Amino acid sequence: MALTDAQQQELAEAKAARAETRRPTVPALEAMLFEPIPLLDHGFIRVIDYMGDDSAVVQAARVSYGRGTKAVSEDRGLIRYLMRHWHSTPFEMCEIKFHVKLPIFVARQWIRHRMANVNEYSARYSVMDREFYIPAPDQLAAQSSSNRQGRGEVLGGEDAARVMDLLRQDATTAYDHYIEMLNEDESGAALDPSRQGLARELARMNLTLNTYTQWYWKTDLHNLMNFLRLRADAHAQYEIRVYAEAMLQVLEAWVPAVAEAFRDYRLGAVTLSAQMLDITRRMLAGEAVDQAGSGLSKREWRELMVMLGREA
Repeated sequence: MALTDAQQQELAEAKAARAETRRPTVPALEAMLFEPIPLLDHGFIRVIDYMGDDSAVVQAARVSYGRGTKAVSEDRGLIRYLMRHWHSTPFEMCEIKFHVKLPIFVARQWIRHRMANVNEYSARYSVMDREFYIPAPDQLAAQSSSNRQGRGEVLGGEDAARVMDLLRQDATTAYDHYIEMLNEDESGAALDPSRQGLARELARMNLTLNTYTQWYWKTDLHNLMNFLRLRADAHAQYEIRVYAEAMLQVLEAWVPAVAEAFRDYRLGAVTLSAQMLDITRRMLAGEAVDQAGSGLSKREWRELMVMLGREA
């Protein structure tokens, strides 16, 4: 991901700016402010602003007047209690704002998480950049035969080469036609003064879904963790998962005690139904339980066996 000279200058000015504040700040996150974390081939995330820290969560839970009213170990224990018992409002007291550059098809998945404030780059007002997501060879996978939402084996040889060619050709051709319909370059100058161009809001319909877009995405800590619980999961689509994994790094710099509890109780945890819990207790008591006598469907049984580390 290469930044233009103008972007580099803007970034340098943002990083150089200083302001006095009485608000709590987090040195580890301050060091990350404005700095792009490169993702995929042309994407990135960067933190633009934030409010609150671990102490803000504790302060909200206790409705206390100041910071540091209890020992750090007690604060950590309270945060873990809140996480363990699925409390939400104390975590809503912290907020963070990201600048994200991502392929349009990833953005359409991402926007399903509705508890955020979003402002996207407008192709009604501006010309889109000539940047497209082309997967790395190890991400060119066939459709899974057992999972309608998943990938199977990685394509190889001529099949992979043909797919890569098609992706590049289609994206390039669609963008060339987009520019031809607009009859203008990225600066807004007419390419052919003798003819009119199509309105930007109409010309954009021709762009491929792997075209990159950008947005500002602001959310609170509670909803950020809901996003990460789903999108940082191993079953999430790779292209959105890489963004979630980078945001996990941000979470750990920003609220380390919350991030620790999140990894333990949400990201690395499993949920057992009442039936699953009963079967687990019976197994621990030494009873031999099989799928036929469990009351679980075959799929539920397989999931339980995977959770328990047993052969399904």
